[in-house]
Parts: sequence; C-alpha cells; structure tokens
Amino acid sequence: MTEMDRDMLRGPRTLPSLRWWIGGLLFASTVVNYIDRQTLSVLGPYLKQDYQWSNADFALIVISFRAAYAIGQTLSGRFLDRVGTRRGLTITVLWYSIAALLTSLASGLRSFCVFRFLLGAGESANWPGATKAVAEWFPKRERGWAVALFDSGSSVGGIVASFLVVGLYKVFGGWRLAFVFTGTLGFLWLIAWRLLYHPPENHPRIRESERQMILNDKAEAARSSAQAPAVPVRANNYSPLLRLPQTWGIIVGRSLTDPVWFFITDWFPIYLVARGIQVQEALLVFWIPFLAADLGNFFGGGVSSWLIRRGWPVDKARKALVVFGGLGMSLLACATFTANRQALAVLFGFSTFAYAAFSTMVLVLPSDLFPSRSVGTVSGMAGTGAGLGTIVSTFLIGYVADHYSFEPILIGASLIPLVAMILVHVLIRSSKA
Repeated sequence: MTEMDRDMLRGPRTLPSLRWWIGGLLFASTVVNYIDRQTLSVLGPYLKQDYQWSNADFALIVISFRAAYAIGQTLSGRFLDRVGTRRGLTITVLWYSIAALLTSLASGLRSFCVFRFLLGAGESANWPGATKAVAEWFPKRERGWAVALFDSGSSVGGIVASFLVVGLYKVFGGWRLAFVFTGTLGFLWLIAWRLLYHPPENHPRIRESERQMILNDKAEAARSSAQAPAVPVRANNYSPLLRLPQTWGIIVGRSLTDPVWFFITDWFPIYLVARGIQVQEALLVFWIPFLAADLGNFFGGGVSSWLIRRGWPVDKARKALVVFGGLGMSLLACATFTANRQALAVLFGFSTFAYAAFSTMVLVLPSDLFPSRSVGTVSGMAGTGAGLGTIVSTFLIGYVADHYSFEPILIGASLIPLVAMILVHVLIRSSKA
C-alpha cells in the first residue's frame, strides 16, 4: 500500500507538495493586495484631471495609505504572532476588501484620504503574515523561493491592475465601478484560504512524509546554534528584539529601499506624463517595471537558494543578492538623461528588478534569524520602518516635483539603496546567535 493510499484511508484526500499550494495562496493574496492598492495609482492621471489635484494633493492621498500601512505593520505583526496566521489573515483581508469597496463612494480629497487610510490599515498584514506562513511551512533551503513566490504577487498585481483598471475605466466610463470590481477579489480569495490553510502540524490534507520533513527541519533548526539570536521566551515583545543589531539590519534594509519601489508604483505614470508623454502612452509601459520586479523576485530567491545548495553559508548567500540589488538600483539616476518612453521603461524596470532581488532577501531574513514566534513581529517592525520611510519620501516627492522637477528625486532614489546595502552588511554580521 502506497503512502497516498494510507493517507486516503485516514481522512481527506492529501495534496502532494502541499507547502507549494500554500505558497500559491500567499502569492494570490499579494496579487489581490496590489490590485486593490494600484487601482488608485493607475487612475491617478484621470483623477488628477477630474479633481484638479496638484502633485502635493495626490501625495496626501498616498501618505494617508502609507501612514496606516506603517503603523499597521508593527501592530499586525504582533497581532499575527498572537492569533495565528490563518485567523489573522482572514480578518485583515476581510478588512481591506471592504475598504477597497468603500473607496467607490469617495467624493473628493478628504474622503479619498479616509478610505485609503482604511485600506492601508488592512493591507499592512500581508507581508508579516506571508513571511510567518513561509516560516511555518518551508525549510530554510526553500524559503528564498517561497518568499520570491509570494512577493512576486506584488508585481503581477501591478501588471494586472494596469490593464484591468484601465479596461474597467473605459468600459464603464468612470472610475467608481473599477474600485467595486477590484474590491470583490479579496472575498473570493478568503474562500480558498479558509478551506486550505492550517498549520502543518495538524493539517488534514498533508502527506505524512511532507509533515515529517517540515517538522524535522524545525527540530534541526531549534538544535542548531545558528537558529536565532538568544532572545527571551516572550520574543514577540518589542524591547528585546530592538536590542539586537540583526533586527535593525532588517528594519534599515526595508526602510531605505521600499521608498524606491513605492516611488515607482505610485508615481511612474505621473512621472512619464511630466516628461511629456501622453497618458495613454504612459499606461502602455506602466506594467514593465512590475514584470521586471517579478523576475527579480525569482532571480533573488533562486540564486540565493542555489548558492546555499552549493555550500554557501545562509547569511553570505543572502548578502550577495543584497549587494546586487543595491548596485542595481543606483542605475536609476540614468533616467535623468532621457525622455524616451522605452528607455525610461527599461531603466525603471532594471531598478525594480534589482529592488526585488534585494527585497526578497530582506523579507526572508526574519525567518532565517528568528524563531517562528518572533517572525511576524520582526517583519512587522521592518514594515513600519519601510512605511515611515515611504511617508517621508512621498511628501518630499510631491513637494520637489511641484517646485523643482523629478530629477533630484531620481538621484536620491539611486544613492539611498547603496546606504541600505552597506548597513545590512554591518548590522547583520552573521546568522549565528
């Protein structure tokens, strides 16, 4: 009798490689998350015309989302560590899906700010939750790939939104139904999530060989001195974690590079229009940086996993991709020398490719360095740092773009990732305790 036959006799039909089904669910969650948030960015040029918003006005709406997102990352990280991944993501996806639907009722700057604040509060849980799920379901040698898979959903969501939202805008002759349609996607995802996700220890559809593989990896990691920094039992408290340089390395890594990504996702169509490119032409290449980021996720996750299989220490494999990402993002300054639509798409695309490789490493580091009970908290604090950095950068982008131009912004977006690259290496000196 085969293992499959034995599992079928014991209960519900098992699924082969169930952890990758879980990874697919996390990918789908990120896709939905980004479609909901990118709806505003894609419609940004149209909404600016309709409401006569300046760049500073549009920045206020973006900052409303970022403020809630920044605060929510730390709160949601600890919330997820307390209530568990399954219940935590159920609550937060339900929250932001309702907020996305309510955006269709917005009537001006203030109401857009309110609804985007609500959306950001709910969406803040996606990355801490997905990172925690990866720590629960994947051995270390596969976590680079797993993080790349779910994080690539941001790029796919951005690509889908660029086509879907414009299509909805044209079909319905306005923007309100676009928010209604995209807001319903989270409810569909929740059905699949509630049916499929349980911890591997008690999942009814996991094969026993896969369960043992996951549990054995956790046991081996717990015995290893490289498992995590020595932290108190109640490791989801902030204070002991903030005393560790590893924590600050992760926080700084995201705080200084996420603003580059969000500059591109929030402002790329508006930037292209500012360079004299027509709105319709700008939207034709809006998807390219997202596709490049998608490829960068898998490049980062795949290369780091390949290096680990070849005997590289985990921390050195991760840091090699951090170097590549920091140097790659620095090429964004070259965009100041051209107004060609295709050239700009290539330069922005390479920057997001490099960012995604960097980001995948910083996202996987909490699961490398900390025990499972702390992963959500550390990821959430890093997300808050990234959110605060993005709020500052968004305010500056709106002001500088209105009073000067986008060129100083591009130069800053090229130099800051180099600082992040250096600090990650200094603060995360080793994966050992």
